[in-house]
Amino acid sequence: MTARPANAHQARLLRLLRDGGAHSRAQLGEEVDLSRSKLAVEVDRLLETGLVVADGLAASRGGRRSHNIRLAPHLRFLGVDIGATSVDVAVTNAELEVLGHITQPMDVREGPVAVFEQVLDMAEKLKASGLAEGFDGAGIGVPGPVRFPEGIPVAPPIMPGWDGFPVREALSQELGCPVMVDNDVNLMAMGEQHAGVARTARDFLCVKIGTGIGCGIVVGSTVYRGTTGSAGDIGHIQVEPDGLPCACGNQGCLEAHFSGSALARDAEQVAREGRSAELAARLEAGGRLSAADVAAAASGGDTAALELIRRGGRHTGQVIAGLVSFFNPGLVVIGGGVTGLGHTLLAAIRTQVYRQSLPLATGNLPIVLGELGPAAGVIGGARLISDHLFSPA
Repeated sequence: MTARPANAHQARLLRLLRDGGAHSRAQLGEEVDLSRSKLAVEVDRLLETGLVVADGLAASRGGRRSHNIRLAPHLRFLGVDIGATSVDVAVTNAELEVLGHITQPMDVREGPVAVFEQVLDMAEKLKASGLAEGFDGAGIGVPGPVRFPEGIPVAPPIMPGWDGFPVREALSQELGCPVMVDNDVNLMAMGEQHAGVARTARDFLCVKIGTGIGCGIVVGSTVYRGTTGSAGDIGHIQVEPDGLPCACGNQGCLEAHFSGSALARDAEQVAREGRSAELAARLEAGGRLSAADVAAAASGGDTAALELIRRGGRHTGQVIAGLVSFFNPGLVVIGGGVTGLGHTLLAAIRTQVYRQSLPLATGNLPIVLGELGPAAGVIGGARLISDHLFSPA
């Protein structure tokens, strides 16, 4: 993709076509504040760039029928969601419809070089399947704080070897296209906003609970990243004074007391102490436990597993309650790998938030699980790069 919109009007038109699909010229005119002649000029200029194409005749509204306008069908975006223990790579069209999606296990602690070799191999597999000849842009999510304009991770607690690595520059050179990099939870929020449970929300929080815990903050339909890009790092809010040590160097952080790895640690302790026959059997069979093991035990009615989930939900709800009182969102979305714990976790979070926050903030506040699962991050990655490319150069 070499062309970019020349002005804010063209950028607005491109995003309308991305989010709403093909429009007639008359429909576009109803959405933007442009005279008919000015709209015609801007649409014609976009047609000349090749970013949009005519796409059949629009439905008659009286008089001569016009052509629909849609984004060019050859445009392809790459969405990459790097987690602590897995990586998702997908290719989308310009409307952010997922055309192909690959998930593979991966340990982010192996470092950026090893991880990106795997990402590039997955991207090549998508190209080889015939879904894309190349990529017009790529959006990358990583599980740690990112200095957003430069696309550089900064002291990420669960990503040894990544501090200061030029992710944006390195991947742009390898992929041969523009690249944008953000925290993975921001991409999840953008994905749920584009195609998931947050489609109609303008102000919401998106909490991702996995190996780490983070929060995407969306204000007026735009992700809020803070001054340096570290907004939403709620995993390192203290929930227990003088509590357990955290990877960040502090004590009592939410992430130290409840996350995928913390839940597995606590489940193994419960199993070894003989407080759960189900977890003990799973530990003996597999040599280690995961959040999925806790979820399976809880679904069978194991009381110790249920209590682990509820305790984690109370800690998470304690932090979210503070955020709700401060931010007053219209929606809270819970996502990430640990959401396999399902409604036991959700009920514990809801109970704590509704109990702790003021009634004015929670009186009409939905707290729900995300709809998209692993697809949220890759759709969010495609949304991230399209926001960049569909802005004036």
